[in-house]
Parts: sequence; C-alpha cells; structure tokens
Amino acid sequence: MSEAPDVATAWCRLLERRPGTRGATHESLPAIVEAAHAEPCLRGLYPFPTHGTLRFLRSAPPWHGPDHDDLPFIVYGVPPYKVYSSGYADLLGEVATPEEAAALAAGHVAADAVMETGE
Repeated sequence: MSEAPDVATAWCRLLERRPGTRGATHESLPAIVEAAHAEPCLRGLYPFPTHGTLRFLRSAPPWHGPDHDDLPFIVYGVPPYKVYSSGYADLLGEVATPEEAAALAAGHVAADAVMETGE
C-alpha cells in the first residue's frame, strides 16, 4: 500500500474510503476523519491512520527523522475517544464525540506545525 503523495490527496482518500487506503475498512474511522477534516489546523496536516489511531504528521512521505510525528493524535474506536500527545507521553483528554476529539487535538497543535507544511 503506497501512501498518498501530499496532504490534500491523503485527506481525499480517507474521506472517500478509497479501497487500498490505510484504515479505509475500519468502521469507526470515517467519523473521526470527518471531524478532524473540519478542523482547519488538522486539515493542513498529513492524516495517517495506524494501529487504531489517527495521527497528524507535519509532512507527506518520504519521512526522515522522528520530528514528523510529534503532534497529538486520536485513538478511535468506541467512545470515549482518547487524545494523546506524541508517543503517548500524556493523555490530553477523553471525550464522547469525534468532534470533541478533533477539537481537543487541534487545540494542542502548535500554530507553527501547520505553517511548516506549506498548506
């Protein structure tokens, strides 16, 4: 499975649940993706579903070094939704809805994270 080449394509593939897209078959992912996409600062980051989480990366692949994955992420599945800082360092909160999870993650993204992506 190849990764999307840019931020906009990655979001599009996730929103459309395009076959072959990472996480496309997980039933609880679409609600989280839609809520995260509605948050402007998250929409400017590369969405990367992996191991039951929706991560927000600073850039599209190829990735070099650990600094591309240093932002908060959402653990999806059934409520409550958990939002953690990078590396599970801190539980930032548990919330009842995808929208609350996306807002919580967005609230912990530094303003410079989106600016670095060029979006």
